[in-house]
Amino acid sequence: MGVVNVTPDSFSDGGVHAAADDAVSAGLTMAAAGAAIVDVGGESTRPGAQPVLVDDELSRVIPVVERLADQGLLISIDTSKPVVARAAIGAGARILNDVTACSAPEMAELVVETGVGVVLMHMQGTPQDMQQDPHYGDVVSEVSRFLAERAAHLIDTGALPGSIAIDPGIGFGKTVTHNLELLAGLGSLAGLGYPVVLGASRKSFLGRITGIERPTDRDGVSAVTTALGYERGARVFRVHDVSSSRAALLVAATIVNPELWQEWSPD
Repeated sequence: MGVVNVTPDSFSDGGVHAAADDAVSAGLTMAAAGAAIVDVGGESTRPGAQPVLVDDELSRVIPVVERLADQGLLISIDTSKPVVARAAIGAGARILNDVTACSAPEMAELVVETGVGVVLMHMQGTPQDMQQDPHYGDVVSEVSRFLAERAAHLIDTGALPGSIAIDPGIGFGKTVTHNLELLAGLGSLAGLGYPVVLGASRKSFLGRITGIERPTDRDGVSAVTTALGYERGARVFRVHDVSSSRAALLVAATIVNPELWQEWSPD
């Protein structure tokens, strides 16, 4: 899942894809590099980010979604606003990626009505305050329980279980230790029965561990999280640099499942 931030203030690449032409070009480049999904977002959810007006978010993402969908790409819309989600689905998005796990009542109804796929993410607090004092008794069990409950709510509303994926929300109301415990515990999340989406690309905890200050310099260590995340059960990887993570994923997948090599390229 390649990330296209149509925002001026994203933590990793703020302003790089703020213009529609640049965002479309980035999405096409990611697809050519092997991204199966292009994730388009118009509101930064970095720590401390302020909410964006609905009209501003619409004006940022809808032209990009339309143009990428017209090229035959599978598009996910990264939003927690039902109005934006509905417009993006109308423009061609086929997946809803919601950092609030469809907390808005209209969002669950929209998922059922349209039949789109949905990614439910865990976040403690809001982007404005989530990193002020994140705390858990047992982060893996608490995040797992939350996501299981949100998935069950969607299913009770009428969504198909096969349309749901879950995301532990690395960096969203978590300390470095919480992030590492969640990465180590991905198998528990995968055990819930839904595909696990891992969004660790360029996150600040990688910088804390390695000393790499610039987010754009963290693609190599992001690829490491892709490889290890696959080994632990994640199956969708939300990344900024598709090429490096895809290469890491291919190596990880063939080590974990050597028979895949025979399917892809028989000796």
